[in-house]
Amino acid sequence: MPTCLVPCSFCSRVKEEAAAAPHTIVAFRALAAAIAAVVAPVTRVLNGQLIDRAAQLSSAPPHRGDNSTQLNSTGRNDVRCSAIMLPTFSPTASASAATPPPRPIPGSYGPPVIGALRDRLDYFWFQSQDEFFRRRAAANRSTVFRTNIPPTFPFFVGVDPRVVAVVDAAAFTALFDSTLVDKRDILIGPYNPGAGFTGGTRVGVYLDTEEPEHGRVKEFAMALLHRGAQAWPAELRAAADAMLDAVEADLLAKQQQATGGKASASYLVPLQQCIFRFLCKALVGADPAADWVVDRFGFTILDVWLAVQLLPTQKVGVIQPLEELLIHSFPLPSFVIWPGYHLLYRFVEKHGAETVELAAREHGIGEKDAINNLLFVLGFNAFGGFSVFLPFLVAKIGEASDPAAGLRRRLREEVRATNVGGGDAVFGFKAVRGEMPLVRSTVYEMLRMRPPVPLQFGRARKDFVLRSHGGAGFQVAKGEVLCGYQPLAMRDPEVFDRPEEFVPERFLGDEGQALLQHLFWSNGPENSQPAAGNKQCAAKEVVVDTACMLVAELFRRYDDFEVEGTSFTKLVKRQPAASSSSLSPAPAAAAEPSVK
Repeated sequence: MPTCLVPCSFCSRVKEEAAAAPHTIVAFRALAAAIAAVVAPVTRVLNGQLIDRAAQLSSAPPHRGDNSTQLNSTGRNDVRCSAIMLPTFSPTASASAATPPPRPIPGSYGPPVIGALRDRLDYFWFQSQDEFFRRRAAANRSTVFRTNIPPTFPFFVGVDPRVVAVVDAAAFTALFDSTLVDKRDILIGPYNPGAGFTGGTRVGVYLDTEEPEHGRVKEFAMALLHRGAQAWPAELRAAADAMLDAVEADLLAKQQQATGGKASASYLVPLQQCIFRFLCKALVGADPAADWVVDRFGFTILDVWLAVQLLPTQKVGVIQPLEELLIHSFPLPSFVIWPGYHLLYRFVEKHGAETVELAAREHGIGEKDAINNLLFVLGFNAFGGFSVFLPFLVAKIGEASDPAAGLRRRLREEVRATNVGGGDAVFGFKAVRGEMPLVRSTVYEMLRMRPPVPLQFGRARKDFVLRSHGGAGFQVAKGEVLCGYQPLAMRDPEVFDRPEEFVPERFLGDEGQALLQHLFWSNGPENSQPAAGNKQCAAKEVVVDTACMLVAELFRRYDDFEVEGTSFTKLVKRQPAASSSSLSPAPAAAAEPSVK
């Protein structure tokens, strides 16, 4: 399932192609081949040297060793692995003391217009996002290569799709070095949705560390988190209880109506309501209950606001070629979100006035910019990130097969062994940071497997040599855009054993803690800290803590649960201590036949 920044509850659930789709794909491929045949001779004349160099590279030895296979779940260099898997790295090269000279970056952008269009169709239509990067890494026999990234052609004026893709953990770290890369207006790549989506303010995430305003906005964001820390666990607990009450009631009703098969209750909408309500209270200091429209529709407004910005860069699942024609061919206008955005703006202005005053008093940020930055932190960074990551976390833990040999049992025992596990006290930061190592390692592992933001970008400030494993170097020119694809970098077999497997214990112990330097989900290593002078997520610690608290709340409330997709299919309520160790469903009460 490809990672998507658009919240699941907004996206279309139409995942099956129409019966004619295969014929449409063949037709498109034939058309592309015909156009390429016409353009190729001209391109060969104009770009003869580039083509000759590409031919040399294709026949050259791999940049890291002689093998281009990938780890499978059982070991290294299995010849049965797919040809599109990420190339492995040569142990000999990694151990070499000599630093090899820099090499030209392999790969090609293809003919003008045609190359970018071809890559766009592969990215959105013919291949998944993951396959797109794997195939190109294998074809170029390198984890650093040139390619095009959507959106592009025909109506994205001024958007240059050409990037240097990075899919290994060593080279990926260059994206965190502010002396090498500029992060100005490049949050989601060469395409920038524009300030029309943020009330006319260039919010903090679009600012580079060298811009004076960046430090003020970053310090304001960190101050918000510090200010809301005391209320954070309690507000999350209250919102989670409301969410689970709603899911239980839904599951009970559906099981009572079911005549056959297994009933299920989706947790996506209740989870998004939970996230929105607790974030408004803990982060903004405003209770959505004060405005019934915001309380009921606020999360939907944010879903639409996020989707309109991000859809040109996301695969949705609409029947092709409609998705390419209607969603990926031109930027969507910001005016469609103005009514909802204005409603949220006025809500923060009225009910979050104390927080807005804090921005002016302590950080020198005016009211308009403070509110727009608040809404971006609330809607994009916090709500958007949690809406992508938490459903994956709950689904993985709740798999019917119970991954990793009884994971749910072990998590439940760890949660209930804490000081507050036996009662109704709220799980706070201290408990989830110091008393639940397996819970925390499980969250880290899901962040490795399913990072909320899969792509990270940076524009080269100067010419420099991009270093990968074993000192392998690639010459990057000033102004070139680096595109790091995190899901592959976090599966780097040079760093992680069994990289394609979900291993919840991976980050336990001293060896596990050492691996945190290679966990990059927060726009920086997990063992570094956000600061006014860097671009690392201000809420790095709080995001992990919040996910741990949600897992703890599930096992405080239930002895067991199962999930299919994004729906609960079984909820076994917590039983008295004498029988709580059993994972077998308790006998159902007459009034509650569905939720045990």
